[in-house]
Amino acid sequence: MHIIYQDQELVAIDKPPKRLVHRSYLARHERSIMEDLRDQLGEWVYPVHRLDRPTSGVLLFARSSEVARVVSESFQRHEVSKRYVALVRGWAHEPFTVDRPLKEPHDKLGDTLSDPERPAQEAKSSFEPLARLELPVSFGRFPTARYSLIEARPHTGRRHQLRRHLHGATHPIIGDTSYGRTEHNRYFRERWRCDRLLLASVELSLSHPSSGERLSLRAPLSGDFERLVRALWATRSEQEALLERITLGSRSSL
Repeated sequence: MHIIYQDQELVAIDKPPKRLVHRSYLARHERSIMEDLRDQLGEWVYPVHRLDRPTSGVLLFARSSEVARVVSESFQRHEVSKRYVALVRGWAHEPFTVDRPLKEPHDKLGDTLSDPERPAQEAKSSFEPLARLELPVSFGRFPTARYSLIEARPHTGRRHQLRRHLHGATHPIIGDTSYGRTEHNRYFRERWRCDRLLLASVELSLSHPSSGERLSLRAPLSGDFERLVRALWATRSEQEALLERITLGSRSSL
């Protein structure tokens, strides 16, 4: 595991895509992120939030159950700021917010303890376009395909929140096999050799559980996501400026 921050109480990694955070009986023979990190550190670690299996980026663990409780309570009080980057279908011209309650997704096999009758819960996300792209490929009545690279900030922590909110806003994330568009996913898989969900957690900001110091834990785009940005944007200066803006955030001086 690539560790991006570590002290006596916390450890944060840059999670690869397609990896489970904990063990699951649906993938009994697959090692989890927790197992690999435990073996790397030689101690048990405690998750304080979650990332979907296909999502990459900043993933935080506590190094004791007491610290895990304190940090988890900070998440529940919405005191932790999360920033993601996604490549989505369509052009997003202006910042926008989705404030739409969501019901917990229910999988009869994987969610045996969840309540399918539980009412929808408050869910709010903000989005800001970073760059737009038009490719000479047709899906239906339009001669070209348009995409946007956007920054996403969830204000609540519902399951699949960003993926579902973007789907509802007609900007599904590329590579999303649950809420996305099959023809676009196939195009990126076949043309660009990219078969992952193009959603990455690039920054997690929180107060340290002991010192109170504000931590900004960052994971720049890497792997296929970084490669794709470099392939799709024309000049090296555009690529570097965009990747730097992603790392620093759209509210930086860039």
